[in-house]
Amino acid sequence: MINAPLAAVEDQTLEGYEVCKHPKFEVYLDKAGEFRFRLKARNGQIIATGEGYKSKKSCMNGIESIRKNAASEIVTED
Repeated sequence: MINAPLAAVEDQTLEGYEVCKHPKFEVYLDKAGEFRFRLKARNGQIIATGEGYKSKKSCMNGIESIRKNAASEIVTED
């Protein structure tokens, strides 16, 4: 996920949050009240989504894990 390491985080759980340019992670609350994230590519398409987290901290840890691991992933086609 070439977009992940450079993507900003747009925290939509905050009132009056700052809208970031793509690529970006969007952090939001789902209908169940859990924190989730989605990664949007430069063209605005959703390319990854996260599971529901009980705390925002856990959600942010999920984003950081993707950032860290995406930088070292090599994708090949057979």
